[in-house]
Amino acid sequence: MKTTLRIDIVSDVMCPWCAIGYASLRQALTAMEDKIVADIHWQPFELNPDMPAEGQHLREHLAEKYGSSDEESRANRERITQMGANLGFTFNFRDDQRILNTFAAHQLLHWAAEEGKQTELKLALFSAYFRDGRDVSKAYELCAIAAEVGLDGAAAATVLADGRYANIIRATEQQWQEMGIRSVPAVILNQKYLVSGAQPPESYVKALTEIMLAADE
Repeated sequence: MKTTLRIDIVSDVMCPWCAIGYASLRQALTAMEDKIVADIHWQPFELNPDMPAEGQHLREHLAEKYGSSDEESRANRERITQMGANLGFTFNFRDDQRILNTFAAHQLLHWAAEEGKQTELKLALFSAYFRDGRDVSKAYELCAIAAEVGLDGAAAATVLADGRYANIIRATEQQWQEMGIRSVPAVILNQKYLVSGAQPPESYVKALTEIMLAADE
């Protein structure tokens, strides 16, 4: 008999380690698919909540926020690209890439959860930004991506236009921060066990196995 396991993933669309972390987690879940049914919930976290509408050049942002040199930034992007490739995720970093505001994307993801397509939309947003270079801060692009995963594009536009989930997203982000989440990805298993950062598949397998054994005791 399979065990249903709730998995909350606190993440941001702008976070390459979140894309890597999920690709790794998915490999672990595939390896354990005869034992676990994953009930995945994506939780909002903005790495740059004050990012202006026009965004900021990636290298400029990394230098300003982390003190990274161009050489360090390039080496890190190459490392991320290789790690993604090893896990089946494609990164296409570009010289003109910009860090974007993701508040609208988080609102749309909340709505997508109600429509039963949150994970599909999250993965599409990762690919749209990191692989295809699309501007996932723009409402028209977000609605197009929503439609591509089978959601109603017109309904998505209404969700963004009326801001019905804006307060919920702000409150949820604050809730996770108050619980001590300061960086992403943060994976919470069964609303009890925290796995921080992008871990390799075997680390997720180990954590999932330990939780299943604890549940059986």
